[in-house]
Amino acid sequence: MDEFMQAAIAEAKQGLNEGGIPIGSILVKDNAIIGQGHNQRVQAQDPVTHAEIDCLRNAGRIGNYKDTVLYSTLMPCYLCAGAVVQFGIKKVIAGESQTFPGAREFMESHGVEVIDLDLAECKQLMSDFIANNPQLWNEDIGV
Repeated sequence: MDEFMQAAIAEAKQGLNEGGIPIGSILVKDNAIIGQGHNQRVQAQDPVTHAEIDCLRNAGRIGNYKDTVLYSTLMPCYLCAGAVVQFGIKKVIAGESQTFPGAREFMESHGVEVIDLDLAECKQLMSDFIANNPQLWNEDIGV
């Protein structure tokens, strides 16, 4: 596992420690982290502060996103996939998609390369959270 996914996992764990949903995201450009974030829907009482959105906000305006890579511990949902497509991010690396399939086909249909690492650590983090917090998880995914 590379340093960027490790940083995304650290973000996810930070979110969990704050009482939130354990999903983390990192934005990389020129082999350096330029943004990072984690799901803060619970902490911020904001329904759209998903990890990827928090990460993009923290990266700030960078002009062009075509040479960036977005890492996320979980396959991005349609909200976050929409941001990926809107900003022209061409590559997304997800930690896993077993606990939530996300919007992979949507991103790929818009020319985004999507890699699913299928990492046991990411799956365990989410499956434990979902088992312990089913109502909160269902709220997060709109069920």
